[in-house]
Amino acid sequence: MHADAVPILVEETAPGRPTADAVRIALLGNPNTGKSTLFNRISGLRQKTSNFPGTTLEARVTRVKAGVEGGRDGDLIDLPGVYSIELDQLESRVCREVLAGTAAPRSQPLGVPEVCVVVVDATNMARNLMLVGEVMRRRLPTVVVVNMADLAARQGVGIDDAALSEALGCEVVVACARSGQGVDNVRHAIRRARIPTPAIAVPATVEELRAWSDQMYIRGVREPEPGYGLRENTSDRVDRVLLHPVVGAAVFLAVMTGLFYVLFTLAQYPMGWIENVFGGLSESIIAAMGDGILADLLANGVIAGVGATVVFLPQICLLFFLISLLEDTGYLARAAFLMDRLLRPFGLPGHAFVPLLSSHACALPGIMACRAIPDPKQRLAAILVAPFMTCSARLPVYVMLTSLLFVDSPAYAALAFVGCYALGMVAGVVSALIARRTILRGKARPMAMELPGYKTPSLRTAFLTTVDRAKFFLKNAGTLILAISIVLWWMGSYPKVEPPQQATAIRAQAESAAESLGERPDPLPTEGHWAVVAELESEADHLEARHQQARSFTGRLGKLVEPVFAPMDWDWRICIGVMASFAAREVFVGTMSVVIAGQEEEDAANEGLIAAMRTAKRDDGVTPVFTRPVQVSLLVFFVLAMQCLPTLAVTMREAGHWKWAALQFVWMSGLAYAFAFIAYRIVASS
Repeated sequence: MHADAVPILVEETAPGRPTADAVRIALLGNPNTGKSTLFNRISGLRQKTSNFPGTTLEARVTRVKAGVEGGRDGDLIDLPGVYSIELDQLESRVCREVLAGTAAPRSQPLGVPEVCVVVVDATNMARNLMLVGEVMRRRLPTVVVVNMADLAARQGVGIDDAALSEALGCEVVVACARSGQGVDNVRHAIRRARIPTPAIAVPATVEELRAWSDQMYIRGVREPEPGYGLRENTSDRVDRVLLHPVVGAAVFLAVMTGLFYVLFTLAQYPMGWIENVFGGLSESIIAAMGDGILADLLANGVIAGVGATVVFLPQICLLFFLISLLEDTGYLARAAFLMDRLLRPFGLPGHAFVPLLSSHACALPGIMACRAIPDPKQRLAAILVAPFMTCSARLPVYVMLTSLLFVDSPAYAALAFVGCYALGMVAGVVSALIARRTILRGKARPMAMELPGYKTPSLRTAFLTTVDRAKFFLKNAGTLILAISIVLWWMGSYPKVEPPQQATAIRAQAESAAESLGERPDPLPTEGHWAVVAELESEADHLEARHQQARSFTGRLGKLVEPVFAPMDWDWRICIGVMASFAAREVFVGTMSVVIAGQEEEDAANEGLIAAMRTAKRDDGVTPVFTRPVQVSLLVFFVLAMQCLPTLAVTMREAGHWKWAALQFVWMSGLAYAFAFIAYRIVASS
């Protein structure tokens, strides 16, 4: 391959998909070698992602530009981190297919790579050089990047890049991707890449490859002088604390508590700003367009639907940012190792820890994070149970129902809130155990991972990871929730019915009073005769909204399914909220505001809504709608039920078939119904 054909600079415009006329550059490496940091350093935010056919693994691709006139642009492909490309694992299979030229993200064949860039950890060279040997056996132009050279220097490890390059027969670049040191040299080395001619031929067997990597190590790496081992001993002492069954668990609990405290404390500010922005936008549309179908659709369908998605973005972004920082320090790998002891009896590996943790913000990124679980059956089990974790969308419902249950007892309300989290986690791990003993039966793959060294996290990497995940969330979740919100708006708005006589009479009374007062001020005063007019008009609006909701398609559906929930004594208005919440859980609060309180109220803890729910009566005008058994059964139901269509869509995609999403829906909803019934009977009989 001609040297001028290889790219060396990052393109300033948006990247394209892999194309046949671009140089194909495969980026490989062991886990925790900084491979993705190097990729981010080269690509910035200009990368695209796509899945390999038949897998749940993403191929991140960035377009780089030819360094000379007439040269070809290139596609840099970030492959999954693997310890060996010969293992019987999904990640290894993907790497083998890419190197063989048979992989085709987005059904567009990549072809055989023209350059392979292998990233190795400077602090663990002997182990990493085995992967270098496996790649070199493919006889492809290769560049070896010795990353984290700064950490190796602190440990007294010296890298002789010239000697190592001579031994491997290819160019070796010493770099530090976190700081950007040596990245330009990597680009130039890619341009000069050639097929390796190692001083010692790469053997064919694994046993011989271990000896070969040791020989390469001896030629190119200088061992630390006596005394540098103190740093490693310090690391070992820290590991003895963090990996201790008791002390390590306590540290883990403290770290997770701090993470969630920061998550829910800091995120509330941007969430409030987003709510105000979308609320103001809806008001502006109504003010500009007046009453009408189009204004109602835009304000209560489109804007409300987008806002319902975007409002949770701060929590999701903050969670991914904090997780990325923890992962970069090296602690997250130790937390996964620690959690392996707890999760393994339930058929889940320690790798499931991060997906389950992510699901506490939103199940969508949690399910996507299951891609890191090597074993297919364990991965599928984690996907199926991830939605049991309490996500942000459940929080408004929990606040509303616990406030209703314990009006004057905030301590009991807090305990009930914690109990909801605990119930979801227990239901998840027990469901995983059942799945692993039945439909996903198989020998559990032992968790084998190499603990990375401790290092200062990269804020840049965390930021890029957060932006990448945020874009993915908005693209995949936002569009679907928008469509669902529009459908719900239509079902709740049609068919149009005449207002009830009581509302008509009250509105006529308000109009008569307004005529007698003269010119109408804007805004209406909060005191005096005009305040009475405003109160009458508001009451008429509430009655009309309640009447319309009850006779809409949604209301008819509520009365239709009321017999299904009769064993828990749920009123048809509760059934409306429950059925609407199967699209998205947070819809339940707004639905209750309309059909119970008779007003559009967004704040779940608003005293007007809680008071209205507490005093709401059934159609007989006597029996309360929300008795204590009903309240408890509702709370249990919302903890366990699958009420998120976007989650089902992501499950279908990640699991590879619609039947797994159907199983997830049936199991979770059936479990929710059964335990809600049990909770109702226990409370009713007490």
